[in-house]
Amino acid sequence: MSDYSTEDIRNIAFIGHAGSGKTELIETLLAASGMIPQKGSNGSRVCDFDPLEKQLGHSLEPSLYFLNHLNTRINLLDTPGFPDFLGRTLSVLPAVDTVALVVDAVTGSSTLDQKLMEVAAQRKLCRLIIINKIDSPEADPNGILQALQEAFGNECLPLNLPADQGKSVVDCFFQPDGKPTDFSSVEQAHSDLVDQVVEVDEALMEIYLEQGQELQPEQLHDPFEKALRESHLIPVCFVSARTGAGIEQLLQVMAKLMPNPKEGNPPQFYKGEGEQAEPVTVSPEIDAHAIAHVFKINVDPFIGKLGIFRVHQGSIGKDSQLFIGDGRKPFKVSHLYQLQGKQQFEIDRGVPGDLCAVAKVEAIHYDAVLHDSHDEDFFHLEPIQLPTPMVGVAVQPVRRGDEQKLSDALHKLVAEDPSAKVEHDPEANETVLWGLGGLHLRVLLERMKSRFNLEVETHPPSIPYRETISRPAEGHHRHKKQTGGAGQFGEVFLKIEPLPRGAGFEFVNQVVGGAIPSQFIPAVEKGVRQAMAEGFVAQFPMQDIRVIVYDGKHHPVDSKEVAFVAAGKKAFFDAVEKAQAIILEPIMQIIITAPNASMGDITGDIASRRGRINSSNALANGWVEINALAPLSELQDYESTLKSITGGEGSFTMTFSHYDPLPPQIQKKLAEERRKEKE
Repeated sequence: MSDYSTEDIRNIAFIGHAGSGKTELIETLLAASGMIPQKGSNGSRVCDFDPLEKQLGHSLEPSLYFLNHLNTRINLLDTPGFPDFLGRTLSVLPAVDTVALVVDAVTGSSTLDQKLMEVAAQRKLCRLIIINKIDSPEADPNGILQALQEAFGNECLPLNLPADQGKSVVDCFFQPDGKPTDFSSVEQAHSDLVDQVVEVDEALMEIYLEQGQELQPEQLHDPFEKALRESHLIPVCFVSARTGAGIEQLLQVMAKLMPNPKEGNPPQFYKGEGEQAEPVTVSPEIDAHAIAHVFKINVDPFIGKLGIFRVHQGSIGKDSQLFIGDGRKPFKVSHLYQLQGKQQFEIDRGVPGDLCAVAKVEAIHYDAVLHDSHDEDFFHLEPIQLPTPMVGVAVQPVRRGDEQKLSDALHKLVAEDPSAKVEHDPEANETVLWGLGGLHLRVLLERMKSRFNLEVETHPPSIPYRETISRPAEGHHRHKKQTGGAGQFGEVFLKIEPLPRGAGFEFVNQVVGGAIPSQFIPAVEKGVRQAMAEGFVAQFPMQDIRVIVYDGKHHPVDSKEVAFVAAGKKAFFDAVEKAQAIILEPIMQIIITAPNASMGDITGDIASRRGRINSSNALANGWVEINALAPLSELQDYESTLKSITGGEGSFTMTFSHYDPLPPQIQKKLAEERRKEKE
């Protein structure tokens, strides 16, 4: 059993834009608490254990650490700060009760920070802001605090203040002793905090206002937790991870003021799927059935699959028998771990609130619910909305025979990263890896090479062009073949008509009098479908066509299925040649979110891509949402262009809308390219 209880646990995710100093801050906290001998330098930190992260100098996936301070177990999740890895950050938020936004005291918060704080608020997570790098000569802690209050509200109030030009930090909550600060004052900060906290507790407010009594930190604890739960308070702390200023105060804040699993807002579990799903209560009681949620998967070529989960109810220990979702067969917990970066420490049991891991359970997966009773077979956690991967690359192995190895590697990478996906396009015979951006894809491909020793070739995914016809036409073909014995004979007359976009294919039999026996009509349709699959203008599949078979001839001996397949196929091509066939291109609906100042450049760029703007909506804080339509072929580099236009702040999603005719000059060029490829 753990030597601490659920009340002693704090689960905190450090979030924030790349460069704010999250990883260095966690390293400093580990050293200050005695969990590591000393803080390492860049590239040699405990928190820098991934070779690719060392090379790039930034976190690329969430990692888990723990420390002990003031009789509390504080679990810290370090998350990546690049927008390309937003999905990795969001995916681990179900594991924590608190998010701590780390902000650079020089550059301030970013658009990504605002997105993360919005998601945290929607998930009803308690929020803390840490202003780092207060020792920098260019630091503007007062200006940054004011900007944060404008962005997130006046409930952002400091628990401490920088002093001595950022060389130290003065407490404003536990022992407000009135020392001089770089801005504001301890008395003002303390008064603002107390005023904000007592607003959620009428009894305490009465004591404070009517009796004028000075309230002690112990009296403020419960209403402080309530204010956090209700988003009525977002505490702000000042630190320097480099010099250590404010680190002791931050440790004290996390241990004494951040909620334990019984104080935070409990995550919502449901039983059942879709409209039938009903909310269920899961409470952090150690004597109840065990329920845990898998928030991260690691796949190591040597260790195997490692499932990292939070215990939400009951306890899990060695030899526990656990079910995965609605699985009927349990697995036995042979070894239970807690993680310190890349290190694994075996433990006997995890209690509610613990973040634990099990290894070599192949069936375990991200977002799975683990439980020890069939009563919880259909439980699932309220899903977190992850960004849709919009940037794709087709991959194929350099070495022939590595196709299965490639498939295995891709599925392992996607098992780790819920914001990536793999699709196989049977039409183009391509395997496409999708991610949130160019950097995301580069990291996935580099991991494939380093972990699985797999070299791949990449190219942009094929555009799923289609073909159709512009006007009605008729076609005819007589298939006659005599080879000495029984011959082949079939004759087909048919008409073709264009259908509305998206209607697909219709086959109509209007043959009367047995001109084509009924048993051969399916063969005619089969031949037509083969022709449509092969295409006519540039060998793209055809669609939105009605085919009407109205006459034909047969031979009582020589007519066979193969003859009518051939006749139907060639009669269709005969009709298409007269029906002004055209190429269709996929048109995407694209929704762009960007600063209002970038709108002119964005609309101009969309127009240059043969797109058109449908609408635009003003959003809060100087942002705009632009709804547009554009051809998929013109959007393959759009992610990098939008980043360039908006300084990295813009984002977009796109979904298929419809097919439109390709402009004649582009159609001619594409058809010529396809013919050269076939030669």
